[in-house]
Formats: sequence, structure tokens, C-alpha cells
Amino acid sequence: MRQPINQYQFAQEFQRIRPNQFTYEGLKALFDWFEEYETETETEIELDVIRICCDWSEYANLKEFQNDYGKKYTLETIQENTILIPIDSESFIIQQF
Repeated sequence: MRQPINQYQFAQEFQRIRPNQFTYEGLKALFDWFEEYETETETEIELDVIRICCDWSEYANLKEFQNDYGKKYTLETIQENTILIPIDSESFIIQQF
């Protein structure tokens, strides 16, 4: 049995357990992605904040990402390697790879 949550509850759990992991805008984008994934795959996802924090990272811009993964990556090559969730014109979330 799983209890559905809304975007506010999703963000509150992150603020309670890992308050500095994602920005509020990042959490909104991540929540929307999970909602769409559940709809498309007809698979329920259990909210596990720690697992999500281990699997996903937010970057303010491409340069910050390149500091972690190397300068060979562009947004296009990131998308070829993993899931990229845009937040705004510069920031994004990726599934770690």
C-alpha cells in the first residue's frame, strides 16, 4: 500500500531529511519528472529521499557539471549518457552515471 503525495509534501520530506541537496525549483522539476514517469510506465515510485539523493544530482550550470565529470561533456552528450531534467535555462538535474 502506498500513499500518494503532492509536490509540497515531496519538497517537505527533502527539507526535513536532506535540506541542502536540491533547490526548491529542482525539487519541483524532479517531482514532475517522477510523476510523468509513473504515468508513462504505470509504475508507482516509493519516496526514498536518501536513495534519490544518491541517484540524482543538481547542477547550477554546465561548468559546474564539467568540474565533476570533465570538460568533454555538453548538454547533448550528457543526454546521451543519462537522464537530464532541465530546471531553467542553465540549471539541471541528472541521474548519476
